[in-house]
Amino acid sequence: MLAVGIPAQAEALVSLPAPTGPYRVGETTLHLIDRGRQDRELMVSLFYPAAVTRPGPAAPYMLDAAAAHFDAVTVNDYLGLGLPVGKVDWASIGTHATLNAPVDRRAGKLPVVLYSPGLGEPRTWSTTLVEQLAAAGYLVVTIDNTGESPEVEFPDGRLVLLSGAEPTVAWVSGMMATRVADTSFVLDQLGGVTAAGLRGRIDLDAVGMFGHSAGGFATAAAMAADPRIRAGINLDGTMGLDPLDPEVLSPVAQRGLDRPFLLVGSDGTGETITNDPSWTSFWAHSTGWKAALTLTGSRHASFTDAEVVLPQVAGPLRLDPATVRDDIGTLDPRLALRTLDRYLSGFFDRFLRHRGGGFLDDPEPVYPIARQQAR
Repeated sequence: MLAVGIPAQAEALVSLPAPTGPYRVGETTLHLIDRGRQDRELMVSLFYPAAVTRPGPAAPYMLDAAAAHFDAVTVNDYLGLGLPVGKVDWASIGTHATLNAPVDRRAGKLPVVLYSPGLGEPRTWSTTLVEQLAAAGYLVVTIDNTGESPEVEFPDGRLVLLSGAEPTVAWVSGMMATRVADTSFVLDQLGGVTAAGLRGRIDLDAVGMFGHSAGGFATAAAMAADPRIRAGINLDGTMGLDPLDPEVLSPVAQRGLDRPFLLVGSDGTGETITNDPSWTSFWAHSTGWKAALTLTGSRHASFTDAEVVLPQVAGPLRLDPATVRDDIGTLDPRLALRTLDRYLSGFFDRFLRHRGGGFLDDPEPVYPIARQQAR
């Protein structure tokens, strides 16, 4: 059995950058059961603008058992970050969200942004970007896809792990079908949420979605299946079905979408509309507003909390600088986060709130974005 709690030999403490939006952030967690799919259980977190009048408990970044498995298995076996086991105290990372704080009614009705993590990533692994969107006035819903997420800890202490992952068309197709069904089910439940005073505060006519890697693929697939999702962002996620053959395209890559979609690839070997057949086909067949960008100097993990974590632990853990560069590239982490926040919030502001976002057509030179194409 995995030990839980703070690693006795922890040498590196990590903090997340504070969000810069006009609102404080609250978080509440939902344990959902889909009776129509053999009582499938999901864990979901809701981040939202919060009315915080006095200090309250910070929402945990990871629960103890999940953090222990993340440290022992996920961080290296799935994410490939090359960190020594037991040296980072994942369970004690502080978020900037107050647990179960009441919603800030000054924010009005909240547009919804769903977040889908990459394969082998927990729903917490982009908390920095998620908190920033919540501080800007969005309800951000992060979803763990049970059995495919690396570790999901339930309220009764059960820990359900990733199992049966295979680099086959059948497995990838099944994974996407599960994510799509999970996403629609979660959307179905949001209208009945009463926690934190959210009943009546959620705008289900303004729903967007974004995801990293497989989560970016899932974003496009969920949009194709569920018209309630009005706009989406894919952060460096191929949309092919065969990890060994990029020419085997998913249905959404073959058909494209008719709603706004933003593709953002990492630099070097990342996904682009010129080097990934799934992106090329998706671009050619999509009829809605679209743009394809590259985050200059980035790598695949730059779109996750690795961008925050690795610079903080590199010194204390004496990490090889080449390992850090391989993981998150050469882009200054602060500039990477500011750029991603600018583009995510600008995209959703434009297509969910119908305001601003002109820089999506005419990028500002201060940001390290290389435009591939736009329409």
